Amino acid sequence: MVTGINHLTLAVRDLERSFDFYTRVVGLQPIVKWVRGAYLQAGGDWICLSLDDETRTGPLPEYTHVAFSISAEAFARCTDAIREQGVTIWKENRSEGDSLYFLDPDGHKLEIHSGDLQSRLAALRETPYEGLEWFI
Repeated sequence: MVTGINHLTLAVRDLERSFDFYTRVVGLQPIVKWVRGAYLQAGGDWICLSLDDETRTGPLPEYTHVAFSISAEAFARCTDAIREQGVTIWKENRSEGDSLYFLDPDGHKLEIHSGDLQSRLAALRETPYEGLEWFI
C-alpha cells in the first residue's frame, strides 16, 4: 500500500540555472549536488533535479503542475521574490487560499499555495464542484 509521495524528479536542461532558481528564488533547501543532478528539500519532501538533454523547452498545455506549500505570512514576500525574477505567470488564482502560478526555467508549471487539504475541503463544502462525491 502506498504511504505517501516519496520524491519528485524534474528534468532540467541547465543544472546550475535550475539549482539557483529552486534554491534562491523558490526557497528550497539544497541537500546535495553532483554533475548531473541535485537533491533539494521542501519541508518534509524532497525534489530531484536531473540533467536531461530531452527536457522540454516550454510549458505543456495541460493543467498538471507542482504546488509548494507556503505560510500565509511568507506568501507576499515569496511572491515578490518570484515576480522580481521576471518569471512567466501561467494562471491566475481562482481557488481557495493565496496562490501564485509560475514557470520554472524549463517550463515546468509550479505554484506556491498558502492553504492545505483541510482548507480546500472546507471551501468545497461551501461551494461544491459539479458532480462532487465525498469518500471520507
